[in-house]
Amino acid sequence: MSTSNIHHTPVNFAQKYSLFTEQWQPKVIAQMNDYQFKLARLEGEFLWHSHADTDETFIVLEGRLRIDFREGFVELNAGELYVVPKGVEHKPYAEKEVKLMLIEPSGVINTGSDTNERTAQNDVWI
Repeated sequence: MSTSNIHHTPVNFAQKYSLFTEQWQPKVIAQMNDYQFKLARLEGEFLWHSHADTDETFIVLEGRLRIDFREGFVELNAGELYVVPKGVEHKPYAEKEVKLMLIEPSGVINTGSDTNERTAQNDVWI
């Protein structure tokens, strides 16, 4: 295997965030095997949804995120992560803008099994 085409360049989160301002539209910045690393800006309330076949990892880079569950909630500050288990209904909420990273398999729909006006386009790389 030739390594002549491999670029040894780190992904800079601030530079990637400078490329978009839209809310609730995750952008892919890297992929490892079948898992994508996505950056997103969130503000306000999302909708109830679940992912039947996969866990979903939320890593807060800036701000404060609350994830509501049918029974309780979890609050995440910058530098914290939480894994929502597959099949668990949840609803993210951010009073002020949050910058976060999501880690999930490629092809996961952000609104779960329902598609609606909040469904983001998949596989958008920046």
